[in-house]
This record gives sequence, C-alpha cells and structure tokens, in this order.
Amino acid sequence: MQQSTNGTNVDVPQFLRTGLDLKLHLAQFLQISIEELERRLPRGAEDLAALHPGTFKPEDASGFYEENVGTAHLLELAAWHLSSADYIADTLRLQQMFARGQVLDFGGGIGTHALSAAALSEVDHVWFVDLNPHNRSFVKERANLLGLSRKISVHRDLESSGAKTFDTLVCLDVLEHIPDPSGQLLLFLKYLSPQSTALLNWYFFKGFDGEYPFHFDDSELIEKFFRTLQNNFLEIFHPLLITTRAYRPIK
Repeated sequence: MQQSTNGTNVDVPQFLRTGLDLKLHLAQFLQISIEELERRLPRGAEDLAALHPGTFKPEDASGFYEENVGTAHLLELAAWHLSSADYIADTLRLQQMFARGQVLDFGGGIGTHALSAAALSEVDHVWFVDLNPHNRSFVKERANLLGLSRKISVHRDLESSGAKTFDTLVCLDVLEHIPDPSGQLLLFLKYLSPQSTALLNWYFFKGFDGEYPFHFDDSELIEKFFRTLQNNFLEIFHPLLITTRAYRPIK
C-alpha cells in the first residue's frame, strides 16, 4: 500500500499490477474473453483514429465523442493506461496529495482517477462526468465491482449533475479535445471553492505525423488558453516529474 502525505492508504501498487482489475472489468463489460481483449488492445489507438471523419469541425466535437466513438474509446484508453502505468501511477500519487471533499473528475474516461479518489477517506464524493455513454456505463459497473458505488455518481455533463461546488478538480488529457478550452476553464472557475485544487494537463498538438487527429492545436486557441489560465489560476508546486500540474483558483 502507498502511504499518502495526508495519511490515507491508496493502493497505487495494485494499479501498477492490474490497472485496478481493468482487463477483467473491460472483458466482462464488452462480453468478450480476456484472450480476445488482449488481441484488441494493441489496436485500440488505431481503431479509434480510424473513426476520425477527416475533417473535424469544432462544433462537431461533443456529438462525435457522445455518439460516434462507441466502445473504441474504452479500448484506446485501456491500452494507454496499461502501457503507461508508471505515468498514470504518478498522477494518482499527485491526486492523493490534494484530493478532498467533493471531487469532480471531468472527462474521466475509464474511471481510473475517479475510482482511486473515491477510495480516499478525505474524499466525500466523486462526480464523474463524461460525454461517452459507454464510458459512463463502464465506470458505474467498475464502481459496483470495487464496492465504491456509494461514493461515485456518474453524469453526462456538469449542468445535469446538480453539483454546486467542488473542492478538487481532476481534468486530465481532456482540454486538448475541447474546441473552447478557455471557456471550459472559466466554467470550472464557477464551480470551484476558493481553497480548491485543480489538477490539469493538456497536449495541444496533433502529432508530428498526425497521430492525434482529435486534438485541437490552433495557435490562437492555445494563446487564449494560457492567458485565461494565468489570469485565473495560481500554480502550486509539486515534486512529481509529470505533465500534470496543480492550481488554485484566483478568487
């Protein structure tokens, strides 16, 4: 067990071993064998990229993630979390340093961070928000299997969640998929308590060979994002050498 700075035990080693039983959960959810899942996981990123329509208008982004990607997103995310386990484990260590009270996991995908946050005694409730209905169903099932369902609620969007204020925000590998990330930051600001912590990262880059076709990388969008971030959030130092950063809202 990994001992956190605030005294809570979090099983980061379990994630490193099994991804919180990710393969077992995903095979059950997709109703396929572990062997079939093992065959499909290496193709996860390619299969998701193949769904890209070629031209991707910003106004089409929400509908695409909600209606078009289906379970391909689950496979892509699972393959990435399992192949990048050391990196994901460090983001979990960072989360356990700061997570408390009401936690928002925005665009939480397969639920790794939401489930891990729910296991922390300092966390009262986790609000998991994701556009993809398959992701939402999968996280509900995982929460039940792990005995965490009473501490997690699953929602399509912030507005329908009924939540008013969050003490912790987790938004990882999501902002680059949003056509207006600056507007998303300002929306977050409305929900964050004065002493809250936001854990954020981003990758506004389509790749050297176009391997990330779903990312927005317009230079004006990026500059506006950083101006909005710097005007509204104060960065908090943390010692982990990862891309995820910690911020406190300026209020």
